[in-house]
Amino acid sequence: MVMRVGGLASGMDIDSIVRDLMNVERIPLDKLKQKKQILEWKRNDYREINASFFQFRNLLFDMRRESSYKTRTVASSDEAKLSAVASAAASRGSYTISNVKQLAKAAYMLNDDAISSGEKIDVNKGLYSQMDKFAAGNDFQWSEGVVQHKNIDTKEDTKEINLNIENAKLQDLAKMSVKVNGKTFQVVTDESAVLKDNEVLVKEDGTMQFGSEVKKGSTVKVDYILDEKTDTRTASENGIKTWNLGRGSIAELTVQINNKKYEAKTNSEGLTELISSDGEVIGTVDKETGVITFTENQEEGTEISVSYKQHYATFNLTTHTSNGEMSENFIIQGNETLNHVMKKVNESKLGVNMFYDAHTDRISLTRSETGKFNEVNDEPDIITNGDFLHKLLQFENKHYTEGQNAVLTINGLATERSSNTFTMNGVTITLKQTFDEEQTITIGNDNQKTFDNIVNFVNEYNKLIDMIQNKTSEKRYRDFLPLTDEQKGELSDKQQEAWEEKAKSGLLKGDVILSSALSQMRISLYGSVENDGMFKQLASIGITTTKDYLSGGKLEINEEKLKAALEADPESVENLFRGGDDGGENEKGVIRRLYDDATDIMEKLRLKAGQDKSGNNDFAIGKEIDDVDKRIDRYTERLKMVEERYWRQYTRMEQAIQRANSQSAYLMQQFGMGQ
Repeated sequence: MVMRVGGLASGMDIDSIVRDLMNVERIPLDKLKQKKQILEWKRNDYREINASFFQFRNLLFDMRRESSYKTRTVASSDEAKLSAVASAAASRGSYTISNVKQLAKAAYMLNDDAISSGEKIDVNKGLYSQMDKFAAGNDFQWSEGVVQHKNIDTKEDTKEINLNIENAKLQDLAKMSVKVNGKTFQVVTDESAVLKDNEVLVKEDGTMQFGSEVKKGSTVKVDYILDEKTDTRTASENGIKTWNLGRGSIAELTVQINNKKYEAKTNSEGLTELISSDGEVIGTVDKETGVITFTENQEEGTEISVSYKQHYATFNLTTHTSNGEMSENFIIQGNETLNHVMKKVNESKLGVNMFYDAHTDRISLTRSETGKFNEVNDEPDIITNGDFLHKLLQFENKHYTEGQNAVLTINGLATERSSNTFTMNGVTITLKQTFDEEQTITIGNDNQKTFDNIVNFVNEYNKLIDMIQNKTSEKRYRDFLPLTDEQKGELSDKQQEAWEEKAKSGLLKGDVILSSALSQMRISLYGSVENDGMFKQLASIGITTTKDYLSGGKLEINEEKLKAALEADPESVENLFRGGDDGGENEKGVIRRLYDDATDIMEKLRLKAGQDKSGNNDFAIGKEIDDVDKRIDRYTERLKMVEERYWRQYTRMEQAIQRANSQSAYLMQQFGMGQ
């Protein structure tokens, strides 16, 4: 670091002198910074235009769709009786509907009687704890075991998966639920059976063999039942005062501490105690929640094991749907609520809705689809199995109303539909009531919608052309360079804005990429489209370029001529715009040509100016900016060295003047002494 002496000896303002010298030296650096700023402005201009091309290309993508030209109008002779909606695939014409003898209805099943004996059950409380409220009384018995749920993610393609139940035992194998990626597999327990693709053989050791291969990355969800479960814990330094088993509706429970057993028994006060054979009580258990509370904190290191069973029930539902027969097993824990049960059924893929009406205290099962699907035999479309449904929920003597198809005549042909809303030939018809007389659905062209789509395309094209034309013809003010930091300090904010506006102007004037883009799009628009229709050029349907040659080739529409063309041959207008994908360039429609042009131009702009997340090394202007940055860094280091050199020179001058002054003073002093 150079010691700076600021004109004490010479009386000169060295600071100002060095600053002025450095201002001159800094001129090349300012020019580099101005060049960088211009490059950044050009990059931003290119990206703005690229964003406009992106939006325009999205419009072109929509205009490539058949629905942009084949918008249909639908008229019903009586909307109160039937209505219809037509897609772009619908053909113009009419349909006659008559003799609607019946509407489609969903199958439903109602249980035989109220499920409560007096006071109604609480749908939000555990079922087992309310058994005294059920009308079933002793007709229904809960099973005892432990309900388990397991999700297994397969690591490879396989046909065999093991539940790894260790020393436990499976029970009620046939009532398990096995799903692969949401698809239910029917459980088989006969090891000699030949498995179908939708079946799984379950063995007592927890091995599951699937009829079809389970692919890698699949999720296998299994609900199963163990005869008993044992959990073990070792007390930590804080001991164990309470233990939540995470299980409810406990049927049996035994606790073992230091080889001594304690069984859960209910005393005369209704409290379930943990008591040994010699009468020692070490705590209590809440069978509804599965929470064990010890009388005293079990000290650190104490080994505790708990063996238990819980109350559970099972049932099966089978439904016939438009996708075929569906069947699913359900396992219900005693502490689950009726709301939980209904939620499980309603969220399954059986396509059935379970509903409890508190007023009548009855339950219904309704299939979500209308129609009759089980035509093979006399069985209903909803089949219930299991005492949980038949006895506890009173479905043993249920009342069943089968689903029915809509019966009608279409264009003289007697037919049926499973739904009151059905689609044929691109027309979706909804039956609203029965009737005998003929009603008509008429499908026509919505030429106004197609007209509006074409007008919107022309407007958006003109906006894009206007933007490019403005950029490529914008005046360039070469005397207005980006402001330096020093210049900004001398101007107000408004003055800076006015200056910067001119400095940014004309940066893309005559740009080759944009000029060639205008030319290419004009060629695509004006070229003939080879097709079998009567319209092969835009001019033939009333779309031409404006007479103003300075506008860059904007389009204008003769609305009367366009509407006449749509009325005369709408398919030919569609072919002119959409064309075909498989033919040559001459067969491509105007929209497809422009879409390809836009894609090509966007890629050129990307290579030139990149995108928001692009690194500078990925596009041309970015590489230039990096190069200028390096030159700025090098020149900044050079300026530091130059400034230090100036200060060394002026410091030496000051030191020399100071020495000369000292010598002069000394001589003067000596001459004075001689006199």
